[in-house]
Amino acid sequence: MRDLQIDWLKCFVATVDAGSLSAAAAEVHRSQPAVSMQIKKLEHAVGHALLRRGPRLLELTHEGRTLLGYARRMLDLQAEAQAALRADAISGVVRLGVPDDYASKYLTPVLKRFAPRHGGVEIRLDCEQSTALIPRVQRGELDLALVSRDHARRGTLLFHEPMVWVGSPQFDVWARDPLPIAVYEEASLGRRSAINALALQGRPYKVVYNSSNLAGQIAAVESGLAIAALTQCSAPPHLQVLGLEHGLGPLEPMQVAVYRSQASRGNKAVDSLQQMLVQTLRQANA
Repeated sequence: MRDLQIDWLKCFVATVDAGSLSAAAAEVHRSQPAVSMQIKKLEHAVGHALLRRGPRLLELTHEGRTLLGYARRMLDLQAEAQAALRADAISGVVRLGVPDDYASKYLTPVLKRFAPRHGGVEIRLDCEQSTALIPRVQRGELDLALVSRDHARRGTLLFHEPMVWVGSPQFDVWARDPLPIAVYEEASLGRRSAINALALQGRPYKVVYNSSNLAGQIAAVESGLAIAALTQCSAPPHLQVLGLEHGLGPLEPMQVAVYRSQASRGNKAVDSLQQMLVQTLRQANA
């Protein structure tokens, strides 16, 4: 078995994360044929196919899944070593905000890439609803926040997150009249989206549960107390997604953006994290 070259591993990991050769090519600043060639060299070196190339997607083989974890660790260790030896290594504190429903799916992969490259940066994370995070960024209490946009010019748009109706498969809550719903606090964009959708349908409803956090919404649905409108990324797989066949029309998607404080302008640590948020999440949701 030949030594594994860093460039091969970079192209392999970028392709897995981006979901396609073309998207990976943009991230590693190579042409698509060059990325494909690097992966072929890696497969030749390890003696196994690592990716199955279908017409629309790439899938990891068993050997590819095994190598992926090692590849990430090797790239992270290299990035950590480079950061430690750079004379201009970035340091400082970044105050970051994110809603509960975006934290796991969208923030985790960003921080996994950011931390090894910038070990001198401390991230202080606050989880709140977007309606609470936005004014905190405006006051300079937070440097950055991943938020659902409340208007079209708020921050830098990253992607659109679908909204879905969810209910417990154990209860036919969706068939009740008026429809019992669980919602977030008064100013919540998710609450507004749910109520507007029902109003457009002319569907009678009643709010039976208010909660400012995701766990409360899920608990209300699991118990058969109500249905709820959640971001698709936060809907647990054990809950049932409800649609037209249940008498429920579509919901407007959320515009997910990164919002930055004026007070943080010129802060290199904030610059780096913002750049990684934009790059990683736009590519992942392209």
